[in-house]
Amino acid sequence: MRDLKHIHFFEELLERADNELVRQARDAGGVAVGYTCYYVPEALLNCGAAFSVRLRAPNTGSLDISQYYMSSFICGYTRALFERAFEGGMNFLDFYASSDTCQQMVRVVENIRELKLIDNPRFAWGIIDAPLKLSPHGLKLYTEQIREHLLRPLAENCGVDVSDAAIRAAVGEHNELCAVFEEISALRREDNPRITPREFHILSLVSYACPTALILPYLKETLAELRTREPDAVARWRARVVVVGSELDDYAFSEILENCRCYVAADRYCFGSFPGRQQIPLSDEEPALEQVCRWYLETNQCPRFMSQEKIVGRRELIKKLADEYRADGVIIEQAKFCDFWGYERTLNTQVLREDYGLPTLGVDREYVVRGSGQLATRVQAFVESIEFKKIQEGGGRA
Repeated sequence: MRDLKHIHFFEELLERADNELVRQARDAGGVAVGYTCYYVPEALLNCGAAFSVRLRAPNTGSLDISQYYMSSFICGYTRALFERAFEGGMNFLDFYASSDTCQQMVRVVENIRELKLIDNPRFAWGIIDAPLKLSPHGLKLYTEQIREHLLRPLAENCGVDVSDAAIRAAVGEHNELCAVFEEISALRREDNPRITPREFHILSLVSYACPTALILPYLKETLAELRTREPDAVARWRARVVVVGSELDDYAFSEILENCRCYVAADRYCFGSFPGRQQIPLSDEEPALEQVCRWYLETNQCPRFMSQEKIVGRRELIKKLADEYRADGVIIEQAKFCDFWGYERTLNTQVLREDYGLPTLGVDREYVVRGSGQLATRVQAFVESIEFKKIQEGGGRA
């Protein structure tokens, strides 16, 4: 297939956190709000003049400084963000929205604050206390935390409009972006998909890492291009999988699977398309803030939720995605030293295989996966095991 028109531009945008569109939005008077967790509602960070930036640390090299302050036994994502802040790579931020869902990430925010690493006179930060289960009391706590620790400081320190009307406008723009991704995701159900795993991963990442208003026109144009794009004459995929797991912002992971002729039919990892790229329904019957907070709590798939309802729900969603997107198996990936996903990967690798009948591979990985020969070898072996299983069963999906 021919390259998508804007794919190289998208790759350039992912080369740095303060990319061209982020700088363009700030120059126009926008307020850059960085965040790292689904518990922090992305839609609410785009009210008024604010725009969200899903924090990443592309081109990460040495992590010596972060290891000195935070040790080497925490996940590479948190260490990479701290290292980038120490290098001055986060000075564009006006606000850092975080949550206590990951104590490793809280340490990043606390170190940035104590060491005064962000050279921006109006820089502020907020950390919310997020509930461990879905309940009326938990929703009330969650809503109040977001109002007091995120929206109020944004309004008072940065002059951001956080009114009900502003929230509804932000959700409308968010839904417009999600509508694009819902249609693109549907293309992955095709027998011979017209979009590759690497391309989809790149599109997903730029939608999080760039101001919505500025990236949306490019994504709409890409969708129009995909509608008429002709796939390769012969499908080259040996297996279709659902990728599940922790934060994954290195699209080289999808590239490695692609090179093994393993098609990522659906993704359910932190800041993938499930959840995160589905439209948020709003009514006029109650405040928009409460509806948005309820939506994020109900759709949140973080393994930090330990209630039986949520544990089973996470497995059921994986099974549902595998059925809807006609996947042959599941790959559960986990960033090394991620406490929550370490437990989830170990347990669900076995449960999905034995109780749900889904061939499942569990892998742990570094934050930067590019050039990982070990990952490629394991994926190749997994694809071969799926092919053997099809032969033993007398055929199956190609």
